[in-house]
Amino acid sequence: MRYPLFLDLAGQKVIVIGAGRVAERKIRLLLAAKAHITVVAPRATTSIRKLSSNKRVRCLRRTYRVGDLRTARLVVAATNDEKLNERVCRDAKRRRLPVNCAAPPEAGNFIVPSVVRRGNLTIAISTGGSSPALAKRIRRELEQYLHAGYAGVATKMATIRKTVSRTVKSAAKRRAVYRRTLSAWLKKAS
Repeated sequence: MRYPLFLDLAGQKVIVIGAGRVAERKIRLLLAAKAHITVVAPRATTSIRKLSSNKRVRCLRRTYRVGDLRTARLVVAATNDEKLNERVCRDAKRRRLPVNCAAPPEAGNFIVPSVVRRGNLTIAISTGGSSPALAKRIRRELEQYLHAGYAGVATKMATIRKTVSRTVKSAAKRRAVYRRTLSAWLKKAS
């Protein structure tokens, strides 16, 4: 079993080895997380080349070298060459870096779940790598169920938590306030 974790990558250097369609999907998520991304690949998709020309990612148009991971905080191995992906993962693990591997996924030390986002509300779905298709289907079902009102409730609860944490000393009383407030707002959001 893997440990679920939401990682703050804002301003952190992420190295993506590979620049195909799989890398594109991973780069979009990393950009949304405000990571500083360097892509290493001899060739890149049109989309990745455009991101590079717009200075949203740094693109090194060459093959992978061990030194590429030197300043990384996180690594993604997303080439169409499984042997190269495995090598990147071994190198990253030697440096004690988190590394996600597109194929074979077990070569990495973390997986990226399927995600539903509604404002500050984020739900991650994982099958532990056993069935990405199932995770994707569950994500689609949740997207239909979770309307935009949930995002508003999450934002309001953040505001309430700040106020209540300063004014209500008892943890039990704070939890009670949160439960009552949440119930009331969820009724309105439905």
